Amino acid sequence: MTVPFEAVLCDFDGVIRFYDTAEVTRLERAAGLPEGTTAKVAFAHERDLPALLGKITTEQWVQSIVAGLSDQVPEEQARGLGEAFAHGDFWADEGVLELLRRAQAHVPVVLVTNATLSLEDDLARLGLTHFADEVVSSARVGVAKPDRRIYEIAAERVGVPPQRCLFVDDRAENVEAAVRLGMHGVLYSGISDLEKALAP
Repeated sequence: MTVPFEAVLCDFDGVIRFYDTAEVTRLERAAGLPEGTTAKVAFAHERDLPALLGKITTEQWVQSIVAGLSDQVPEEQARGLGEAFAHGDFWADEGVLELLRRAQAHVPVVLVTNATLSLEDDLARLGLTHFADEVVSSARVGVAKPDRRIYEIAAERVGVPPQRCLFVDDRAENVEAAVRLGMHGVLYSGISDLEKALAP
């Protein structure tokens, strides 16, 4: 059987890593805010993108979240929400990791992630510092998905043409950008999507 790819490029958040949002939700309720308010403020383009491009630290991102919430709640509550959002607990899906480890017996696995400068510390917390063959973090390379350059960097790191790469992500626009480069794209909604893609 001919395997249709020679490298697996995989997103981190939403595929491997997931967050425990209970504390943020609790704080939002206590502050009288609708659930999801903090995420909406944190992921606003003008706050999120500088952090993802490595132009500001995680603590500077927290400060910007606090500032964004300060017109809705007192500063102390805004601070608590910002810290809880940026430094909350998270966990890795062991089933996904096991599938990727199996794939690594045959092809390199590259993490391609829009991340802050805290990514390396986060990987260490999960015991995944040496998991991937390569890690392409937007904060380190200065470009973020769906910019085509981040996909090209990932392929170059392992010496595989884009047309021979499998790209997995939970956001449609990121998968579509990879497909436009000729990659095999998988829109991740659950572990069965990855099982099917890695079946060969």
